[in-house]
Amino acid sequence: MAGLPQKMNTQAGSVADVSMAEREREIQAIVIGASAGGISALMNLLAPLPETLRIPIVIVLHVAEDKPCRLAEVFSFHIAPQVRFAEDKAFVDVGTVYFASPGYHLSLEKGVSVEKDVSNEKDRSIEKGAAIKKSTWFSLSREEARYFSRPAIDFLFTSAADVYGAALLAVVMTGANEDGAEGLAAVSRAGGVAIVQDPTEAEFNTMPLAALNLCRTARILSLEQIRTLIYRLETLDAG
Repeated sequence: MAGLPQKMNTQAGSVADVSMAEREREIQAIVIGASAGGISALMNLLAPLPETLRIPIVIVLHVAEDKPCRLAEVFSFHIAPQVRFAEDKAFVDVGTVYFASPGYHLSLEKGVSVEKDVSNEKDRSIEKGAAIKKSTWFSLSREEARYFSRPAIDFLFTSAADVYGAALLAVVMTGANEDGAEGLAAVSRAGGVAIVQDPTEAEFNTMPLAALNLCRTARILSLEQIRTLIYRLETLDAG
């Protein structure tokens, strides 16, 4: 496996304070991928968040397909924002933390929603008194597992990069396989912000290392720095 980027020892302190400060109002969505060791890391990451979020957070956490999954219930008990499983064809709500459901790959798609009771009626192809608003929705699929995982992080990250482009922040966290590396590279190519949890502190560093080796522009942050960054993005207009 190729060596780590030389940025590793110097980037972490400056990225959250300088680079992101210039772009933070551009971010419209956050996607996170985690595997082994991910529950405790995510709990730490999301615990400080307020009840009202500014932008949606969508998470793929590798879990067994053949067992009941209570991720949404467990996280709802421990964090303030609304938590739910992403549902097929449901629109993405800005104020929610979403988890991918076990057994299905989760993707994002561009779409439109129709808002009623609006006076602008220029487009006669839709219902009278309605207006079209650009939206994003979830798509669930049963394609083959990737790195023995379904949902796979790569599916979410790649599709989110297509939808949000430079307005996306993606985070690869602890994990014991290489899922998420290709997706993070896609986020970077689309102009989004690519973040990797510092492999030296991750409970399982295989996934962070794979992401760094494939996405050389990724920024390496500690869990505490990622938590601070996400909290700041979610509370920009508060108070």
